[in-house]
Amino acid sequence: MSKKAVIKGFRLAAALMELHETNPFKIRNYTNAVFALEKAELSDDEITVEQLIAAGLSENMAQKAQAIIATGTFDELEELKSQTPEGVVEMLNIKGIGAKKVRALWQELGITSLYELAEACRSGKVAELKGFGEKTQAAIVEQIQFMEANAEKWHYADAEPMAARLLQLLQEKTTPVQVAVTGQVARCLEVIDLLQLTAAVTDFELAFQQWTSANTAIETDWPACSPFAWRGWLLNEADGTRLIPSEIKWVTPMRFAAESLKNSATPAHLNGLGIPELLKKQSDFGSVEAVYQALGLPFVPPEMREGTFEIALAKANQLPRPVELQDLKGILHNHSTYSDGKHTLRQMAEATRAMGCEYFGIADHSVSAYYANGLSIERVQRQHEEIDQLNAQLAPFKILKGIESDILADGSLDYPDEVLATFDYVVASVHSGLKMDKAKATRRLLKAIENPYTTILGHPTGRLLLRREGYPIDYEEIITACAEHRVVIEINANPWRLDLDWRWVHRAIEAGCLLSINPDAHETDGLYDMRYGLPIARKGGAESRHILNAFSLAEIEAWLSGKRSVHKK
Repeated sequence: MSKKAVIKGFRLAAALMELHETNPFKIRNYTNAVFALEKAELSDDEITVEQLIAAGLSENMAQKAQAIIATGTFDELEELKSQTPEGVVEMLNIKGIGAKKVRALWQELGITSLYELAEACRSGKVAELKGFGEKTQAAIVEQIQFMEANAEKWHYADAEPMAARLLQLLQEKTTPVQVAVTGQVARCLEVIDLLQLTAAVTDFELAFQQWTSANTAIETDWPACSPFAWRGWLLNEADGTRLIPSEIKWVTPMRFAAESLKNSATPAHLNGLGIPELLKKQSDFGSVEAVYQALGLPFVPPEMREGTFEIALAKANQLPRPVELQDLKGILHNHSTYSDGKHTLRQMAEATRAMGCEYFGIADHSVSAYYANGLSIERVQRQHEEIDQLNAQLAPFKILKGIESDILADGSLDYPDEVLATFDYVVASVHSGLKMDKAKATRRLLKAIENPYTTILGHPTGRLLLRREGYPIDYEEIITACAEHRVVIEINANPWRLDLDWRWVHRAIEAGCLLSINPDAHETDGLYDMRYGLPIARKGGAESRHILNAFSLAEIEAWLSGKRSVHKK
């Protein structure tokens, strides 16, 4: 996490400098350093000053980066923060308003907290400020509400290692007979607001005392605790601040399996399968699997215990065999240095091959994505020539020729048909004009889906979890159209997206849609984000036969060829 921490610190320093109207050349030093770090190949295990300088940082900036790695901050950042009310620093996180607007709110209206800002918006004072207006004021209110609703929430990808750390700490501090990560993390929810462990111990009082005594890794919420549950927060190792609300449920060894199941399922799942009634009669089970067996039911994986489609399928003994990571044969939505990626086409392909895949699909940004160095028609041709050369060298592994084509405001794609026809597949995605109502967004996507060259609908709602809500769409209409036109729906595995929402995965399968799990990787490390998309597919009951990139190379080439030939008729 070191590199990410440095980037975050430098970005905050640049924003605070802009807020205080510091020399723009100093601000540029920080923004240039961020750019260099984002492109740099640095291991988070150990980052030296020499490596930072080699990456393009000045010696001065490298020293500041080292200070962040060692202490979480550096002197200049702390000085800037000391000059700025904490609430004003929070205001810099409001999407859509930059440091200059935050300065105006602070200096001209005296606003120093999100609460004061919300009140000023409600009274109409913000709209009266020069450069703001009614639309900006409404957007600020919307963003504040979104931030408040998502306080103390974390992406699954961040919460998962924190849960592992909590479990390790518990095992080091106490001597549980058995312990398991349960709750939201066990169910692989996309956003986590509580870490939960279930621990079997023989002495509740002793376990509680061992856990809380001189434990600097946690903070205890004493009023919320009970003899059978510890509640509090896991703390940041670097600075001791609260990270995420946490809970440990103490149980007897005899009840461990039953309580683990209860703590890793929704009430709707438990009640729908009659599990509470069983546990009233019998509580001693050797495993969670044994609880289901006692009811004559197949084992339901934690990801699927949501109380929806899985209940009827479990009762009919028709549960799917959820897709596994090893079922995936390739990756289709990726970027390279041709657009806004960090690694070359060869590097991305070779990293995918090293993962055991049969093929790699490149889907760099298209011509209208100027913000991401989108490919002109000439550069598309150049990339295709390089792919042909690489395929001759890498065979039998193969690079498939794809593109992430922007869906324009009217729903059309941003290349002429003769260019779209040169690709093996097209990922059609919305990247601009995100402020749409449901009707407009649905019309826009429907036109793209109807385009004969659209193969995959990329990140269908454009959401960024904990940062922005996706544009609203009529899911039923979109899914029906995708099924009709044989358009694959993407499960974007980037942990900030996880879009298609898992709540619609099973409906897409019922409608006959194929899905594709893709990391939207912009660097080789991003390829491993596939593992975050997998639980989303599993929550919807997706089997390997429902996933396009679980097809072998021969199978996917035949499928893509068949789709193209249908539209040529």
